[in-house]
Amino acid sequence: MPVAVGPYRQSQPTCFNHMKMGFMMGYAVCMAAEVLLGTFSCLRIGMWGWKLMGSIRKIMMQTDVIFSTFMAIRMGIQY
Repeated sequence: MPVAVGPYRQSQPTCFNHMKMGFMMGYAVCMAAEVLLGTFSCLRIGMWGWKLMGSIRKIMMQTDVIFSTFMAIRMGIQY
C-alpha cells in the first residue's frame, strides 16, 4: 500500500517511530508517577538521605523499563 504524502512532502510516521513514541510516552508517565509513589512509600518505611535516593532510583528504573516496553508493544500493535 503506498504511503500518503502531504502537500509539503511530509511522510507518515513508520511503525518504528510509533513504537519509539510509545516507549518515550510510557517512560515519562511512569517516571512522574514513580517520583510521587516511590518517594511516599520509601519515606513511610523510614528511609532518609542517600538510601532514599538510591531506592527511588532503583524502583523508578525497574518499573519504567517494564511499563515503557509494554507501551511500545501496544503502539506497534495499534499501528
